[in-house]
Amino acid sequence: MEYCDLIVRGGEVFTPSGLERIDLLINDGKISAIGSLATNEANEVINASGLTVIPGVIDTHVHFREPGFQHKESIYHGCRAAAKGGVTTIFEMPNTLPPTVSEIELNYKLARSQKGAWCDYAYFIGATQENIRTLRNLELASGCAGIKIFMGSSTGCLLINDEELLAKVLNNGKRRVAIHAEDDCILRERKQIAKICGHPRAHPIWRSSDSALKATQRIIRLSTQSRRLLHMLHISCAEEIEFLAEHKDITTIETTINHLSMVGPECYERLGSLAQINPPVRTKNHQQALWLGIDNCTIDVIGSDHAPHTLEEKQLPYPSSPSGLPGVQTMLPLLLDHMNAGRLTLARLVDLTSTGPNRIYGIVGKGRIAKGWDADLTLVDLNAEREITNKWIESKCGWTPFDGKTVIGWPIFTVLRGNIIMREDELIGSALGKPVRFQSSLENF
Repeated sequence: MEYCDLIVRGGEVFTPSGLERIDLLINDGKISAIGSLATNEANEVINASGLTVIPGVIDTHVHFREPGFQHKESIYHGCRAAAKGGVTTIFEMPNTLPPTVSEIELNYKLARSQKGAWCDYAYFIGATQENIRTLRNLELASGCAGIKIFMGSSTGCLLINDEELLAKVLNNGKRRVAIHAEDDCILRERKQIAKICGHPRAHPIWRSSDSALKATQRIIRLSTQSRRLLHMLHISCAEEIEFLAEHKDITTIETTINHLSMVGPECYERLGSLAQINPPVRTKNHQQALWLGIDNCTIDVIGSDHAPHTLEEKQLPYPSSPSGLPGVQTMLPLLLDHMNAGRLTLARLVDLTSTGPNRIYGIVGKGRIAKGWDADLTLVDLNAEREITNKWIESKCGWTPFDGKTVIGWPIFTVLRGNIIMREDELIGSALGKPVRFQSSLENF
């Protein structure tokens, strides 16, 4: 009989072989045995009867606003929101103040995370005109998720829309590059549309599908020339999906839970700027194309693009109202609800939220339930009917566009490296998060 730190007993466990009614034995933060472990004892036992155990959810696209914008979010609050929503690992974006463009800013975030992160973490470094020559070293830094390029919808040093500079970025480094693809020239030319309308219903007209497609086509052409792999973020329109399906040899694809769960123009009439994101939520035909991309596996991963603003900021007159919504906490409940509605299977959900992120970024020890892997687990009740409310939200902004929505499927436990950090909507213990390790930079750990 083996004594261990934690046993997860009696649940339906999603392993690489599929759903199995088995137990998990956990020691020193890792899964040490899988099977029928009825005679084993542990310091702590989770009775998972009636629950489904999936790999800990990995959200590879969040904005935690620190440093510079802590009045609306922080690493501490964002990671607590993640843990409460069943997310065990986050990758955070570089458009903070100052932006994360060197090891100085990266190390600041890592230091802050040691004290306040309730989940494991990695941080993107933004490509700029000034740091191009250092990118191949920066992308291998401890705690770096990779390089992010903003082709549109950013300001200052993070905006790169010059073709020569884009090519230089792609030629400096080897890891997969994350891309925000909107054509900045089109956005500037069409902004008058938003000003004249003065309502968020104009958002997808201003930030047109044309803008997204043109930028996507451009970066795919450049990446083909440089032979650099890409990860296309928050794909939002049918034309992009159709085009990118022909280039899966060099790119992986993310869409967001917001684009899958809201549809225009209804969301803008109902929510106003609380539905305003970049790239925009579009009409039903675009959403249907995204769901087809889920169904035929063109799309590799779902992110939350968690990007909170205060309600006061969101209530500014459009287009002065900022784009971005909270979402790291609501992503899994919404996905489980979509699953229960028949839009995707549990296997596909796991692939989009754990196996896919592992495959795309080469994450070490996360994204599957297997012996020797990190004991990152999300235990869900597939039949639980719950209401998403602002009161439940842990994010510092304190609101969600899905306030009042009833969903079927809910995270009941979040386990991070063998530590229970959330049980029945209550956060437990303290901040235990550590930097994520990547296969491409193991020598740095």
